[in-house]
Amino acid sequence: MKIASWNINSVKARLPRLVDYLKDYAPDVLCLQELKVIDENFPRLEVEELGYNVETHGQKTYNGVAILSKSPIEDVMRGLPGDDTDEQARYIEATVNNVRIASIYLPNGNPTDTEKFPYKLAWMDRLITRAKYLLTLEEPTVLAGDYNVIPQDEDCYDPKAWEGDALTRPESRHRFRQLLNLGYADAYRAFTSEVNYTYWDYQRGAWAKDHGIRIDHLLLSPQATDRMEQVGIDKGPRGQERPSDHTPIWVELSDLG
Repeated sequence: MKIASWNINSVKARLPRLVDYLKDYAPDVLCLQELKVIDENFPRLEVEELGYNVETHGQKTYNGVAILSKSPIEDVMRGLPGDDTDEQARYIEATVNNVRIASIYLPNGNPTDTEKFPYKLAWMDRLITRAKYLLTLEEPTVLAGDYNVIPQDEDCYDPKAWEGDALTRPESRHRFRQLLNLGYADAYRAFTSEVNYTYWDYQRGAWAKDHGIRIDHLLLSPQATDRMEQVGIDKGPRGQERPSDHTPIWVELSDLG
């Protein structure tokens, strides 16, 4: 079971890239972030024609998350619990083949001297609460998405350039470590010590220079970690015409017993 995550950075603008990826890489499940469309405007027909079921939690112009799956998507939950006033579409969770999967678009948090940074931290606190609850179910769980956190300096081409940024602030990294300390594994780091990135800015030739950062993560519960066979980052889509500034990251889980 191959589960991929990709911040698509506007599903309408990147539809050709999405279609190419589903055809060429054919993940069993694809978690998308930053759709930037309401549910009714998601290109459902184009995706369904490729054999995928679709569940979305969209929002006009900003945010938006989705789960695409070759198998039925069951028990869908839209929105991260803990704040009924939060209208930002950043979280969708569902079960596919007995694996609980969430597609997450964590707030960026910049500028840090505005209300955006406290919102990011409060959102992460709610995610920690949800992640803790999911562990009590003792099910294979994959929390996939754009976390907008650079976990360690080695996950960034130039740590000094990111000092003080919301992605590297101690408060952000501390909460990311809290998720890991609950018992979740950072799938990529658990599988390899290689330095690799999932995001390259459009500016300053970042892609050509490989000036990237690793902010897209797959966090696995112990039951999912036990089934982990392979993890990878597909750089191909980032090098295509009119790409997203992110590229997909994926994990392959073995079938149950």
